[in-house]
Amino acid sequence: MIPAEHAAPSGPAPESTREDAPEGPGEGTSAERDADARALASTLRIRILRLCLDEALTNREIAASLDKNPATVLHHVRTLVDRGFLVAEPVRRGARGSREVPYRATGKSWRSPSAPGRTRVLVDAFLEEFALVPDPDEAQMARLGLRLDADGHRELAERVQAVLEDFAGRPPTPGGTPYSLFFVLHEDMTRRRGGEPARD
Repeated sequence: MIPAEHAAPSGPAPESTREDAPEGPGEGTSAERDADARALASTLRIRILRLCLDEALTNREIAASLDKNPATVLHHVRTLVDRGFLVAEPVRRGARGSREVPYRATGKSWRSPSAPGRTRVLVDAFLEEFALVPDPDEAQMARLGLRLDADGHRELAERVQAVLEDFAGRPPTPGGTPYSLFFVLHEDMTRRRGGEPARD
């Protein structure tokens, strides 16, 4: 329900930028949707998309940021370009005059439908990125237990989705600090008894 590169969300994903996507959710042939799903079934690719959200980066810069071999990263970058999740920008001069291609995320993953295994990839990408935060205690975090009927659950999901769509549609603030938001709404299995909702 909540989209991945922005994460890459796992419902409508979002690893997400503010650019128009080449396709909408569920569009294209079944083979194209399967190819998109395979392209997003990688924690590394989700992290690449997030790096290129509002800043075009070369393969060398992406590899350095992720502490990966540039040749390995290039394979993933090419896959993302082939599926329209990244777009190549005009060639620029790099170190020692070399010609380098910068890549920018298109936002397509934000609008791509979920696929089996995508949620696990998004969670793993979040954990890898959160492990890099210098002071985790400064992160704003909340955990809330609710008991809702179907209408209440739908209302909550729609209101949260509306907030995410609002901010996802805003252009990046020049000079702003990059932030990451990971949202999960799930059934609380520890509060169930015998497969039925527990009664307080």
